[in-house]
Amino acid sequence: MTRETNDRLDEVGPIDYLVVEFPGSHLTGEGMPLLVDLVDRGIIRILDLTFLTKEADGSVRGIALADVTGDGKLDLTVFEGVSSGLIGEEDMAEAGSLLQPGDSAAILLYENLWAAPLAAALRRADARMIASGRVPVQDVIEALNALDAAA
Repeated sequence: MTRETNDRLDEVGPIDYLVVEFPGSHLTGEGMPLLVDLVDRGIIRILDLTFLTKEADGSVRGIALADVTGDGKLDLTVFEGVSSGLIGEEDMAEAGSLLQPGDSAAILLYENLWAAPLAAALRRADARMIASGRVPVQDVIEALNALDAAA
């Protein structure tokens, strides 16, 4: 790895992924303007956006963005060419295993640009991330409801 590549990697923010299921392959596109806004404001950088569907026979196949039309109003052309190649066939198969036949999903791989300066500063200080995770929203709601009930 060259010094320039190493320096660039030192400035990268945390990278996350989401797999979003669309039961019955019903895509409305309602969230897409919000995703574009996150990119436009420099909060995230999309590294990969891949759509897939699970066929009736259980096979999983990728869907070209141009073929994702949703209700006819969905315009994903802004995401054309958004592919780093980091999401591979194995990732798609794993995401597809979570779907029911007839359902579709989007896999979004993104960099948290908002956290890049903090991450870079921590790396320069030889700090190491030793754990990471997400708390499901439903778990937080249930915990808050339990606290309210106990009070």
